[in-house]
Amino acid sequence: MTSPTTARTQRLARLPDLLQQRILILDGAMGTMIQRYKLEEQDYRGARFADWQSDLKGNNDLLLLTQPKIIRDIHAAYLDAGADILETNTFNAQSISLADYHMEELAYELNKEGARLARSVADEFEKKDPLRPRFVAGVLGPTNRTASLSPDVNKPGFRNVSFEQLLESYTESLRGLVDGGADIIMVETIFDTLNAKAALFAIDQYFEKTGLRLPIMISGTITDASGRTLSGQTTEAFWNSLAHANPLSIGLNCALGVTQLRQYVEELARVANVQVSSHPNAGLPNEFGGYDESPEFMAKNIREWADSGFLNIVGGCCGTSPAHIQAIAQAVRDIRPRSTPKIEPQCRLAGLEPFNIGPDSMFVNVGERTNVTGSAAFKKLILNNEHDKALEVARSQVENGAQVIDINMDEAMLDGEAAMGLFLNLIASEPAISRVPVMIDSSKWNVIEAGLKRTQGKPVVNSISLKEGEAKFIEQARAVRRYGAAVVVMAFDETGQADTQTRKIEICARSYKILTEQVGFPPQDIIFDPNIFAVATGIEEHNHYAMDFIEATRAIKQRLPYALISGGVSNVSFSFRGNNPVREAIHSVFLYYAIQAGMDLGIVNAGALAVYEDIPAELRERVEDVILDRRPDATERLIEIAPKYAGKGEQAKGPDLGWRTLPVTERITHALVHGNDEYVTQDTEEARLQFARPIQVIEGPLMDGMNVVGDLFGAGKMFLPQVVKSARVMKKAVAHLVPFIEAEKSAGAKPKGKILMATVKGDVHDIGKNIVGVVLACNNYEVIDLGVMVSAAKILEEARKHQVDIIGLSGLITPSLDEMAHVAKEMQRQGFSIPLLIGGATTSRVHSAVKIAPHYAQPVIWVKDASRGVGVASNLLSTELRADFVAKVQTEYDEVRARHAGKQANVRMLSLAEARANKAKIDWTTYTPPAPGKLGISTLRNYPLEEIARYIDWTPFFITWELHGRFPAILQDEKIGGEATKLYNDAQALLKRLLADQSLKANAVVGLFAANSVHDDDIEVYVDDARRELRMTLHSLRQQDEKPPGRPNRALADFVAPKETGRKDYIGAFAVTITGADALAKQFEAKHDDYNAIMVKALADRLAEAFAERLHERVRKEYWGYAAGEALDNEHLVREAYQGIRPAPGYPACPDHTEKALLFSLIDATKNAGVTLTESFAMWPASAVSGFYFSHPESQYFAVGKLARDQVEDYAHRKGIDLATIERWLSPNLGYEPE
Repeated sequence: MTSPTTARTQRLARLPDLLQQRILILDGAMGTMIQRYKLEEQDYRGARFADWQSDLKGNNDLLLLTQPKIIRDIHAAYLDAGADILETNTFNAQSISLADYHMEELAYELNKEGARLARSVADEFEKKDPLRPRFVAGVLGPTNRTASLSPDVNKPGFRNVSFEQLLESYTESLRGLVDGGADIIMVETIFDTLNAKAALFAIDQYFEKTGLRLPIMISGTITDASGRTLSGQTTEAFWNSLAHANPLSIGLNCALGVTQLRQYVEELARVANVQVSSHPNAGLPNEFGGYDESPEFMAKNIREWADSGFLNIVGGCCGTSPAHIQAIAQAVRDIRPRSTPKIEPQCRLAGLEPFNIGPDSMFVNVGERTNVTGSAAFKKLILNNEHDKALEVARSQVENGAQVIDINMDEAMLDGEAAMGLFLNLIASEPAISRVPVMIDSSKWNVIEAGLKRTQGKPVVNSISLKEGEAKFIEQARAVRRYGAAVVVMAFDETGQADTQTRKIEICARSYKILTEQVGFPPQDIIFDPNIFAVATGIEEHNHYAMDFIEATRAIKQRLPYALISGGVSNVSFSFRGNNPVREAIHSVFLYYAIQAGMDLGIVNAGALAVYEDIPAELRERVEDVILDRRPDATERLIEIAPKYAGKGEQAKGPDLGWRTLPVTERITHALVHGNDEYVTQDTEEARLQFARPIQVIEGPLMDGMNVVGDLFGAGKMFLPQVVKSARVMKKAVAHLVPFIEAEKSAGAKPKGKILMATVKGDVHDIGKNIVGVVLACNNYEVIDLGVMVSAAKILEEARKHQVDIIGLSGLITPSLDEMAHVAKEMQRQGFSIPLLIGGATTSRVHSAVKIAPHYAQPVIWVKDASRGVGVASNLLSTELRADFVAKVQTEYDEVRARHAGKQANVRMLSLAEARANKAKIDWTTYTPPAPGKLGISTLRNYPLEEIARYIDWTPFFITWELHGRFPAILQDEKIGGEATKLYNDAQALLKRLLADQSLKANAVVGLFAANSVHDDDIEVYVDDARRELRMTLHSLRQQDEKPPGRPNRALADFVAPKETGRKDYIGAFAVTITGADALAKQFEAKHDDYNAIMVKALADRLAEAFAERLHERVRKEYWGYAAGEALDNEHLVREAYQGIRPAPGYPACPDHTEKALLFSLIDATKNAGVTLTESFAMWPASAVSGFYFSHPESQYFAVGKLARDQVEDYAHRKGIDLATIERWLSPNLGYEPE
């Protein structure tokens, strides 16, 4: 028997050929499919985690241990649909994400089990079709933290996760995936490239340690219309940053649908020299958190992608199902896969944007001013912790043309490692700076590593060398490659720095050979620095230093293909320090000749470079004499004229300040949009003087500016880091205004506002919420952040405790929408009167208006994005603005609701034939239906109420009175227990009286009949057990929406033996009623006792339900007798822990009320139980219950749901009713608009 390891090797050996032959199919959404099972908390817990300390609902990875069959069925369904590659259900199965559930220790186990389970299903399919291998991709998800972004806008240098933590977490998960049998490792849904780099570092490190190498798939996420990842990178920058991993494929998934994602997949197909994959969403989330793109729509678009040559691997992400994957597989099966393009080797760097250096590139300016060893001014700023000003230095370098910025923190008074890390973190929050790559410059390896661990793009390391020997050189080079950086190699070996042309060439050639042949370093990522030394020093041996560099550059470029040349240009003029004009002239002349010789980039002050042609002729000639070593007295001649040029040089260009001439309100908007806080204090003060009250500056120009930011953000013209920076500008402006606002407040005036925020129960996503909270805090609101997975009870308890002014709810996953509606209902029930804010990726104005606002009488405001939060809060808490604002929102909501009325949820429907083909699979060959002891009708008059009362389920009784909680625990509830106890005591007193005076009567009828199902969905009821004469035909409706794998499309007829099986089966019917309640209620009303009038009706309803429960028990144990030995207490009866069901017409499993007429006719309920039907098929007396009995052990309750036209037409025909009439009765269930 082939071992799993050998099988994996053999399987992977076939992968390259398969990728050449056809487009491979990846599976679809796991989370979407899991949601279809509608699992509850106890389903997630299972037996093993029944007593776990925290809520587990939403922890989909845990289902590998508690509901493995569901995961297995989903995997199998995707393989059936045509998937070649299964993704493991391990998206959040790393210790960092699992910490939200206190389950960090399960990381290895979950990953191993995820891979093992997927592999076992794939193996089953391979056995069926050995010629078609099925691969398992072990998924490493992005975690719920970002290494490149701060969760606190007030602390842009802060991170809530480190590279080391990510590395440790990913390594543990990876080990589980490999041990479980994964064929491929997939790093997917990457929203922060630094997180992905940590994952890839872990993978490469693990592969090197174990000797095993598996293919790697990488897939990023373009989050919105900006065309960038959440951390701000463009598609090409993303590829440049991760290409070092040499993956099997690079791709994009999630966030966008096929229409929106196309351009970015096209871009990736253009720039990547590996396979390209994509698994898009089924569109953008709709107003209800669902996805609307059909399999046909997606397949049509993806076929066009394939025809255009974009794809090698394709599948689906959120909202997709096996039907989508099947359609996609069929759409691309006859299209050749994308041919991998030959990409010219170039040094391809990245910040937030790509920066490629090729043969046709202009000279690359590496900004030198962010270097503590080369700039005394910058060093002073860093030592004094004046980081805002230090960032301005970096920004000015970029604005003045630096395409790369060199960062050096080698200063004796600094902790270089900490200083490097902090400054790179700060730069990451400044898009205007971080759009360009960085050069991490240090003579200390630990400082270089600190920088590499904080850089999401592809940086340059400056530098390594052979100074400490080949072993150290190779070790550091491999590490640089693993971190995904290019490298500067100094012309320095064991004997010292190269100072002659010969030595420069010799050391660079030796280094090149080691790097390319032993380390496998791409030659295009090698940047040699052959050492620029000072000239004109007065020492004769130094006179040829510039020419040594220039000629060595020419030789290296000719002999070492694709290698680049760099150098620290300012070194060449060191002897003229203090005379900047002359130094700038030396730099310009040196570069003029060095660039001609092949120098590619240089560390220079981009804002202080003289234009070669603008240098005065006399000065240029004498500088050239020095640089080119044209005459022995060149130094003396330059020194002779240098003084007369001192102070006359070109000044460094500053930023464009043209916007400073705009009106103050426009200047404020400009500052907010561009994140420039340099002048915001003085502009805010100027604005304050123009307004009557300082608060009006916030409500006017500042809010206007933030609204512009919000509009640009929503249109994709700004991205997240810029919005965060806008918030910081806002904070500074508000901080200036606060003293003036406080000064005009009267004693006891209401403070700015207190806002409670929480991510709702079941959701662990909090990045957006954190940003909103910070923006609000910046604007002088007190924010109480309860964190993630917060229950409604906790939210409202804390809201009361802190007496907050507003509650804000956040959520990302679809189930959060229902939880938000629940919170709104609870706020209404508990009498809250404060506004409710709704926000998060899946929320919308339509959902808020239709599904949330109707449950709460106070303002419910949808907050579109982070930058809108302040404006909304300000309007709601402003005495002057609130009324108009709320009225405007209410008008918008009314319009939204009007437009939405009548619209149907976009559910994928099966044809009736397909639904019937997926009916409940019951093996009738091994099952004999139980026969009742007696067929026919039995009546029960004046049934003892005392016996019935023992079967009351009291929980719905309290709900009737709008007291929510399970009985009897509700009596001890901290908030409503007292009121619940009073109510219960009153009910018991009235019930005791009713039982004593017999003022209520209980009547019932039950019938048991011979029956068989016919034509899939109908049930024939016979006159007797001979089954020769038909009494009537009952009609059932079948679920028609597409079900998750392993789940049937049920109809009640499924639970009755089909006629063709020859099995004799049976069906029951019943009706019970409690009479007398209405008469009693009128007596109470006559005495103005509304309380007891309601109470008696509520008790009658409970008694009717209890009577139905008791009668069903007797049917199971006596009349039908199929469960004679049943011994269940009332709690288990309430939980329906018995065999069989009693569905009622008009309820989810049998939504057609007209079937009630057949039911009543079957048992003559009016004559036998005193129950009548109105023309609308309502029962009278109201305290009545009726339904059918099914006995099969697999019978269960379900909801029919939406129905397609073909089934409704078929149903109308079967019942002999015209289509329009049956459509009216089935209106809530119609999945289409009737004609």
